[in-house]
Amino acid sequence: MAETDTAPNAAQEAFWSSGPGQHWVRLHRELDTLHDNLTRIVLEAAQPQPGERVVDIGCGAGAVAIAAGQHVGEAGYVLGLDISAPLIGVGRDRAEAVQICAPDFLVADAQTWAHEGAPFDLCVSRIGLMFFADPIAGFRNILAHLRPGGRLVFAAWAASEHNAWFRIPMELAVARLGPAAPGDPHGPGPTAFADTARVIDLLTEAGAKDISAQTVDTTLEVPEGYKAAAELTQFVGPISRHLRDKGGTDADRAAIHRGVKEAFRRFDDGNGCHIPARVNLFSATRP
Repeated sequence: MAETDTAPNAAQEAFWSSGPGQHWVRLHRELDTLHDNLTRIVLEAAQPQPGERVVDIGCGAGAVAIAAGQHVGEAGYVLGLDISAPLIGVGRDRAEAVQICAPDFLVADAQTWAHEGAPFDLCVSRIGLMFFADPIAGFRNILAHLRPGGRLVFAAWAASEHNAWFRIPMELAVARLGPAAPGDPHGPGPTAFADTARVIDLLTEAGAKDISAQTVDTTLEVPEGYKAAAELTQFVGPISRHLRDKGGTDADRAAIHRGVKEAFRRFDDGNGCHIPARVNLFSATRP
């Protein structure tokens, strides 16, 4: 079900279906490669089993959903769910080539989604749950779609100081254009779940049990090297928004791009660019 402008996450639907979301559509292969290690981290923690029913929330172009299908096999079932119709379209196209447990894909807001099928054994998400207008309502709805004892496993970005992908471009954008206006650090956005204690409290209030959180250090991977990594930041990450908010020019963008490229050079070992990253990995169960 698609969002309307009166739905609780209408702003997110607009964001992920318009200009910024279209960048994810166009660059989905590069972004899936960038986040390959996060996919591995989530699935190794979630341990999808043969025959299980899995839902991937915030599935984007479908990489995690497709990978989960390889674990659950022909006897299993995978649903990829995202608020962005364009990204779901990419997922559906990719699923046509999948031979083992091709996922279904659905345009829906996980905060309000209602699924008529049998409950799921497992919900996973790779950096897809930090955008709820009401996180408690979102978690409650996800738990309601799990069987008793069903598992929820998801990764969310740790604070930006631990993630060079966000920190370096934003530092350079601020140096060029001035600081950003103060915002709500817990509002919907990439680092909304940086505070693990807060997320544990949210999950507890939503009714989850067996809650755990850990930080995991990893890397974001750009096999083509630091120049390609810097180019990606021009479309995905904080630069475009800061340029827009500050009325930045093409010259400003070019200067920031040069700075990012030079900063990312140190992460390149000749076999690709390996950008240090940290995520918070959460798990919980439905009672």
